[in-house]
Amino acid sequence: MQSNFSNLQFLKDSLQRILPNSQAVALAIILIVGFLLVTSLSNVLMPVFIAIVFAYLLEGLVRKLEYKLKRLPSVLIVFSAFMGAFSYLLFGLMPMVYQQLKQLLQHTPEIIKSSQAEILKLPEAYPQFISANKLRELMLAIQQEAINYGQDLLSLSASSVVGIISALVYLILVPVLILFCLKDKEILLTWFAQFMPRDRLLSLNVWNEVDMQLGNYIRGKFVEVIILGFASYMTFSALGLNYAMLLSVFMGLSVIIPYVGATLVTFPVLGVAFFQWGMSGDEFMYIVIAYSIIQAIDGVVLVPLLFSEAVNLHPVAIIVAILFFGGLWGFWGVFFAIPLATLVKAVTSAWPRLDDKMHTFDM
Repeated sequence: MQSNFSNLQFLKDSLQRILPNSQAVALAIILIVGFLLVTSLSNVLMPVFIAIVFAYLLEGLVRKLEYKLKRLPSVLIVFSAFMGAFSYLLFGLMPMVYQQLKQLLQHTPEIIKSSQAEILKLPEAYPQFISANKLRELMLAIQQEAINYGQDLLSLSASSVVGIISALVYLILVPVLILFCLKDKEILLTWFAQFMPRDRLLSLNVWNEVDMQLGNYIRGKFVEVIILGFASYMTFSALGLNYAMLLSVFMGLSVIIPYVGATLVTFPVLGVAFFQWGMSGDEFMYIVIAYSIIQAIDGVVLVPLLFSEAVNLHPVAIIVAILFFGGLWGFWGVFFAIPLATLVKAVTSAWPRLDDKMHTFDM
């Protein structure tokens, strides 16, 4: 009898460790159901997710205008400004970027030949470190990878018609969804809340923390992209670097992927400068110095200024989040790696501890 009672008590204690209270159960259900919905419906509902991101980005501006105007006029003003900026991006900036990308691809064979000629000089300069045979094998492997990459691009071009149709659907649906998400925010949240568990105080606490951090992150990241891209364009144009607009777009988008993006964008910037002037020219050194200064200002000034209120995540946690969520959802997983890592941190911080339960039982 005593043994049965001990077993029941052990089972009860085990369940209490796993399910600390009803609020924690509600939070776990919300997270599991949300994860399953996003994973299973990400392809179908991607326009909705994109619209929510942009609506979240614009909500801060709407709130500021609401201090002077009502909700609807504030939404219309902010949405009109957004559509004006989006139209300039689509019809003004994108054609320039596409044209420079096309020119860069046309000159890629020349860049590769020039790079090969310079690399093949390395065994003569440093015979104790690099052998000519090993270098030739490496160059052949790189050429084969380039051929395979070109074949992949050609295979993707076969589905370009489908891609254009999808892009047109996105261009129509996403702005409409953004407008309704902003205009009918309270209605949508009220409708969504009816499906939530009643005992959701813990979930609301987690959401309030994530809401603040996520809003700061998205708005800060958007401002960082604009500032870094504009500063890069002005610098590259002043120094006479080819494909300045294209490389500036790369510079701006590189901040979306922390640490990794800054490393990846180094190769096209320095590669174009090397092909244009060579490594011995003063212009090449000016580009290296300017690029280093821009990256330093971004890391030392912009990031602390824009993300001072964002959650402090360890670099290892950020890299793990990028690898994990990027493997799950590709580009969007990489983009939302830090917000999702913030969600994980908020949940683990708010989750009831066993020590707290023991103190409760002692009382």
